[in-house]
Amino acid sequence: MGRLGQWRRVARAHPTGGDTALAALLFVVSLLPVDPPGGPPRDPLSVGAVLIALAGCAALVLRRRYPLPVLAVVTGTAAGSILAEQARGPFVLTVALAAYTVATRTDRRTAVVAGAASALVTGAAAVATLGISWWDPAAVVLVLWFGVAVAAGDAVRSRRAYVAVLEERARRAEQTREQEARRRVAEERLRIARELHDVVAHHIALINVQAGVAGHLLREQPDAAEEALGHVRAASRTVLDELGTVLGVLRRDEETDAPVEPAPSLNRLDALVEGFATGQPVRWTVAGQPRPLPTAVDVAAYRIIQESLTNAHRHARGAAVAVRLRYDAAGITIEVRDDGVGSAPDGPGGTPGAGMGLLGMRERAESAGGTLTAGPHPGGGFLVRAQLPAPEEVLE
Repeated sequence: MGRLGQWRRVARAHPTGGDTALAALLFVVSLLPVDPPGGPPRDPLSVGAVLIALAGCAALVLRRRYPLPVLAVVTGTAAGSILAEQARGPFVLTVALAAYTVATRTDRRTAVVAGAASALVTGAAAVATLGISWWDPAAVVLVLWFGVAVAAGDAVRSRRAYVAVLEERARRAEQTREQEARRRVAEERLRIARELHDVVAHHIALINVQAGVAGHLLREQPDAAEEALGHVRAASRTVLDELGTVLGVLRRDEETDAPVEPAPSLNRLDALVEGFATGQPVRWTVAGQPRPLPTAVDVAAYRIIQESLTNAHRHARGAAVAVRLRYDAAGITIEVRDDGVGSAPDGPGGTPGAGMGLLGMRERAESAGGTLTAGPHPGGGFLVRAQLPAPEEVLE
């Protein structure tokens, strides 16, 4: 069985060589003194019989490349050998093999038509030469050879097509898995970049504000300067803690209880506003009845306000900033407006206010199912407005 498998592998690797060896074998067998089934003993081997057998067997070398022409050639040589009463033993095998190849290489209809035509031609030659009827066992067996060959070839073709479909599905599934993995990697990189931007940019801006206040008050109001430096220390400690949380997320194993991201909340909004209030007047108001929000919405709202205050410090230093939260039945609306005269720098695509900070805020709002708009306010300054869905019925 092992040697047979080796022969099959060699034949698959070198199909033309395998067909040549098979054709040579059939040619040698055709020269043996074997009488045709159902007929009288044939005449001694002649040059014509050798040439007919050679033509029919040699055509099999090209059976994979030209299946229909090869079937026509071997059918003609087989019929000719029968009519000339020079039919050798394996002539049926050569025609059946050619019919089998047609069935494996073409569609079912073509294989049936070609096989039936070949069977009729060969059968007619046998009926005419041997003087028998179409219902004679010899003629019936001859025709059945073609039917079996075509059926076997069609089964092989169907199996190959089925295997090809399975392989294509497996290949597409593998591509889908790779694409999904790349998409998840890209989303994770984007999330990490957004977290790092929110954590670092806000607290560095806060440290900058408080350090400026401390430098301004150091000589005249040392107590106030010391308080500002305390805010600097607190902000530094906070940014280090949050960076440690982010790095812990990157290094975590498969523990299910490991935090997946820093979890700021609107419950810490007063501390966030207080951090900016020393160097820049910030006031905030709440309309409606505050209620617990889904985590995604709560984090997105906090980060949007945080980034808006950071941008206000960068581009409208010293201007008053108003933060307004409004709770309603559909969710929460956030508005952050400064009274500065400048606008956020141009971002990708030349759109005013479309910098990385605003891009991150917009992505956060969309990830929570909401929307965000940002741009100069008609009354002056810059306005960031976000609407985040949090229906009351979902929270009940």
